[in-house]
Amino acid sequence: MRVRPGRNQVGLSQNLIRRLENPALFQAIADGAGAATFEVFNPSTGEVLATLPDMGAEETRAAIERAAVAQTEWAAQTARERSDTLWRWHQLIVQHTDDLAIILTAEMGKPLAEAKSEVSHAAAYLQWYAEEANRIYGETISAPSRDRRMMVIKQPIGVVGAITPWNFPASMVARKISPALAAGCTVVLKPAEQTPLVAGAMFALAEKAGFPEGVVNLIYASEGDAVGRELCSHPKVRKISFTGSTEVGRLLMRQCSDQVKKLSLELGGNAPFIVFDDADVDAAVDGAIQAKFRNAGQTCVSANRLYVQAGVHDEFARKFTERVGTLAVGDGFDPAVSIGPLIDDRALAKIEAHVADAVAKGGSIHCGGRRYEGAGTFFAPTVLTDVTRDMRVAQEETFGPLAPIIRFEDADAVVREANDTIYGLAAYFYASNLSRVWRVAEALEYGMVGINTGRMSSEAAPFGGVKQSGMGREGSRHGLEDYLEMKYLCMGGI
Repeated sequence: MRVRPGRNQVGLSQNLIRRLENPALFQAIADGAGAATFEVFNPSTGEVLATLPDMGAEETRAAIERAAVAQTEWAAQTARERSDTLWRWHQLIVQHTDDLAIILTAEMGKPLAEAKSEVSHAAAYLQWYAEEANRIYGETISAPSRDRRMMVIKQPIGVVGAITPWNFPASMVARKISPALAAGCTVVLKPAEQTPLVAGAMFALAEKAGFPEGVVNLIYASEGDAVGRELCSHPKVRKISFTGSTEVGRLLMRQCSDQVKKLSLELGGNAPFIVFDDADVDAAVDGAIQAKFRNAGQTCVSANRLYVQAGVHDEFARKFTERVGTLAVGDGFDPAVSIGPLIDDRALAKIEAHVADAVAKGGSIHCGGRRYEGAGTFFAPTVLTDVTRDMRVAQEETFGPLAPIIRFEDADAVVREANDTIYGLAAYFYASNLSRVWRVAEALEYGMVGINTGRMSSEAAPFGGVKQSGMGREGSRHGLEDYLEMKYLCMGGI
């Protein structure tokens, strides 16, 4: 394991955004903001990448009004017209994949190869919903009398407020707003304050794609309270879509309750990763590396608790630790690096606290377990064994490159333990017995289950959780339904 130095990226994001011909629309938004600004940092170096206008309730209110004015005309466009605009945006994202990935790595830190993969994933959502825009169907209903006709049509819900997280700042923008736009909704987006630059570049490309003024609106802000309150309280916003912590999701639900506003929430996770005795251990190790260490473990579907049955525990722990020890840590612009920095000092403090708690309660560190000194928020990929249920790492989402391995004996008991959490976003397990595969897949109380795979996200599949991991689904045809209202028409006098 080693830390690799990166190269200076100061000013890189600003230069690339200028190359993307950032449109006058965004300058107008910036000019309308107050004098306050905030800085965006490179987590690998601590250097400032950009200084942005710090917007608040007033700018959010103005963006909502613009979106409300644009809503009528955008909804009146044919599905094909909206599809064509989304398709042009998709093509521009594909053409600028390298530029967008560089911006993403500079502000978020993930390895450049992962950043390119994320941008491609974002483009895939735009392509998917460009196609789905043409497949919004109603239905006819057999009437109870001869003089009536009954039918159902679907219409866009209206102005949508979207709030995206820092860990996937490109794909989450596309995943949230592409179905809204396909349905005929207009959008006001607030990206995470740590990673707003790639969203700005994507919106610049959206302008070039031909979205009418007011259809897509971007709010930069250093904190989300004022923006979130305005989105939740403004009567012209008909839906909120949020990805982030369960605590903030609960707050948004309370703020939306007075207006009974529609919500989509993708919240926290505490994903179990279960390896049964009949599993292919080598495949399970590969899957665990993917599910745990992608994006330095900073994903809502990251494997947070690794349960390994006693018969294969030692073999799995040995092979897994060997693989983790080969992961290179450093600046995401180094092509040999596979683990970038954590997003900030708070993330470092949390993972350090989890490691210290586990060791104090009898846990064993097999590799890692420490932060790196110097610039950047780097933490060594860590494997813990002798982990017990009373440790914080077994109860809380770590959101970092820390893999706790928990030995288990009984297959039914481990499913009960995996379900013993308020969260229900994603789960994984490896097994070969077909009967076990079906029983475990059905018994796990999660919105998504990966079976013999450590990676399952796709624009064609519904992404979302149960319990306190959220409500609603993103991706697939089901993701479009969350932005449509069903209207029943009854015609008499026929």
